[in-house]
Amino acid sequence: MNDGAFIQGPTLVALMMGLLAFISIIGLCLPFLQPDLMKSRLKRIADRRRELSEQQRARLNAVGAARPSWRQQTKRMSLMKAVIERLNLRQMMDQPGLRKKLLQAGWRGTGPLITFTFLRLVLPLGGAGVAALFVFGSSNPRLTVLIKLVIMLLAAAIAYYLPNILLANAIVKRQKEMQRAFPDALDLMVICVESGLSVEAGFGKVSSEMGPDAPVIAEEFGLTNAELAYLSDRRLALENLSDRTGLQTVKSFVTALAQSEKYGTPVAVSLRVVAQENRDSRMSRAEEKAASLPAKLTVPMVLFFLPVLFMVLIGPTIIQALRAVKGG
Repeated sequence: MNDGAFIQGPTLVALMMGLLAFISIIGLCLPFLQPDLMKSRLKRIADRRRELSEQQRARLNAVGAARPSWRQQTKRMSLMKAVIERLNLRQMMDQPGLRKKLLQAGWRGTGPLITFTFLRLVLPLGGAGVAALFVFGSSNPRLTVLIKLVIMLLAAAIAYYLPNILLANAIVKRQKEMQRAFPDALDLMVICVESGLSVEAGFGKVSSEMGPDAPVIAEEFGLTNAELAYLSDRRLALENLSDRTGLQTVKSFVTALAQSEKYGTPVAVSLRVVAQENRDSRMSRAEEKAASLPAKLTVPMVLFFLPVLFMVLIGPTIIQALRAVKGG
């Protein structure tokens, strides 16, 4: 009996040590297995730098036609583009408003533009086809031919507007994320400018510092830093930042920078005023949400709290009354 316990004790200790060693190895290797989001965003900024550099070199060499993108299109993109060009629908891709919305959603380049246009073309046909399979394959006698056609048209209409709905949701989600992080980025920009850094260096510093906590606004500031370095017109680079974000606060920030450069006013003073306005605006939005909270809680209280409260208060009295009636 003692020998068995002597054998089981070291075995149990060895198993526990092996388990702890395995957990330690997993803990050490887990950070290396996670994808590096910051690295991918910095790569995207470097790609934008390279693209702007190629465009600037093309203008300096007086090349009439724009150079093709350095990215190699995949077969899927080529197929979609060929279908769009075969149907003479390229004008759908050349809409400035569509390009602006895709940029506000964070979808850059010609790939998302081709995919969005192709989906707007294919999804209505697919939706109508799927609806036709269901309605014409159904044996329900109430479904007349007219009703079946109406169902097909509704399915095609929903499928046609589905990409626009997804795009609008992506824009709103991205703008909310930027809206939350922009006051902090603006405060950091003020600190950089007041410490003696230039506007370009300030954009780069904010992009590197805000990357882990606010990757979206860091990416936009990094792209603006790249455009300020390569574009000949600084105002155009700032306007591109305003167009990519679509936020009124960013537009005020861009206007302050542009006016400071135009009239020679101190950039730090203008940025500090804009930063204070953003802080006050965020505080007012928080106060509005807090003020609207009682009204929003009225319906849940009426539906969930009051019935339980009445049961607790009146329930014992009702039970005693029922017992008195039965006893009488």
